[in-house]
Amino acid sequence: MSKSSKAKRDQRKKQQAKRPFLRLNGQQQVQNHAVLTNEEGHVVAAIGLQGRQWLLAIGGQTMGNAENPVPMLAMLQHLANVQEKEGRKVTLEYSDLIKQLLAALAADAGQTPEEYLAAQVAEFEKVQAEDEVDAAVEGESAQDEAVAETTDAAPAAEGDDAAKPQA
Repeated sequence: MSKSSKAKRDQRKKQQAKRPFLRLNGQQQVQNHAVLTNEEGHVVAAIGLQGRQWLLAIGGQTMGNAENPVPMLAMLQHLANVQEKEGRKVTLEYSDLIKQLLAALAADAGQTPEEYLAAQVAEFEKVQAEDEVDAAVEGESAQDEAVAETTDAAPAAEGDDAAKPQA
């Protein structure tokens, strides 16, 4: 090793850009931008921004993430509508940033922000209605199968009695 290697190394370190201190918990904090609260004031669901990623949390669990929060907002509005139909009072509040994003998307679609959000919510309601119809059809087909099985089993049981020798 040369006599000047330490001096060169020290000079190189001085010329390098300063690095910020790394923290153990390096994740960025989540900033809430939409909050669905119940009548007791408890948060039922929320949409937050962490860095550049939008997060959806329901019941304290992160359920998904996206680059666009408007579909998640529509989901929360649909959830609020369902809760109100069940007789629970809930409140959905959202930030100016989400209002601006909603207005921009609505303008692209040639609608007002309220119309655009209502159309998004209608899609969720349509999907829920289709799921309910599918569940009802599956329930009816299961009942039909059960009836068919009992009618098929009944003649076999009678036939077994007839086949037995009588004393």
